[in-house]
Amino acid sequence: MSLTIDHQTFAGNGVLITGGLGFIGSNLARRLVTLGARVSILDSLLPDYGGNLFNIEGIEDVVRVNISDVRDSHSLQYLVQDQLYLFNLAGQTSHMDSMADPLTDLEINCRAQLSILETCRKVNPTIKVVFASTRQMYGKPDYLPVDEGHLLRPVDVNGINKMAGEWYHILYNNVFDIPGCALRLTNTYGPRMRVKDARQTFLGIWIRLLLEGRPFDVWDGPQRRDFTYIDDAVDAILLAAASSQANGQIFNLGGDCVITLRELAELLVEVNGGGEFTVRVYPSDRKRIDIGDYYADFSRIRSTLGWEPRIALRDGLKRCLEFYREHLPHYV
Repeated sequence: MSLTIDHQTFAGNGVLITGGLGFIGSNLARRLVTLGARVSILDSLLPDYGGNLFNIEGIEDVVRVNISDVRDSHSLQYLVQDQLYLFNLAGQTSHMDSMADPLTDLEINCRAQLSILETCRKVNPTIKVVFASTRQMYGKPDYLPVDEGHLLRPVDVNGINKMAGEWYHILYNNVFDIPGCALRLTNTYGPRMRVKDARQTFLGIWIRLLLEGRPFDVWDGPQRRDFTYIDDAVDAILLAAASSQANGQIFNLGGDCVITLRELAELLVEVNGGGEFTVRVYPSDRKRIDIGDYYADFSRIRSTLGWEPRIALRDGLKRCLEFYREHLPHYV
């Protein structure tokens, strides 16, 4: 099966993106605009959560932006009405923040997700919902690559709450016939990701420091990872939205290769044409919630929807560096 996204699926149709001013949401919004969709964005613009108005630079006049919180059910009732698709990307992504402030993580990643689905059930029960989930809920893998049948054993509060949020979506698909599915994302990277700190991804702060001419830190250890370029992630999200075969399903995403963090640092410096990094001992507070090696088996989404990663890691890193060389001041 080949990867095809039918323009007619989204042309003229209303879509709502929660977290739409963030990294994944804004890239999705930009693609949907090119597909002719009527795009509405909901984002709280809370300082620590990645929303950035510059992310929709160039499309701000053709999308509708509502600055609101997914915990506000009154705003949701208004925004969900008459939409054909809901891309539910809003969430708290920092694993360390979830451990420092677990109740806020619970509110956003768990309770708010249930509230969103209840709103859909009341005012728009036929809306198709695609939920951005995470590979973090697998915890430390028992085997590699990790498929969707792997035991779920989260090692932090974020993973537990995201797991609950994911299963609410599957439950509402199965019990209330609200069509929905979940994508377990892994190390998504690309233009418009948060680079001012490591709250969203460590790769972001690496890129910032590299472009500022400063060394970045690499934690010592042989951890292997896979990385999904943002354009590939957007492809998967759109394919899942467009296909009834995805309803009630959970899909892993993955990358084109598996690489250690040290090898990734070396590749990033090479693609940049220079730079330095320092290998440091893994901090004890982070090591307690580290999952070790992880890379995904994404054969289910490949066989069901025809998705597979198309952007090589080297090419994706090059695109990232080019974007931030031009736009870094808007992200720091």
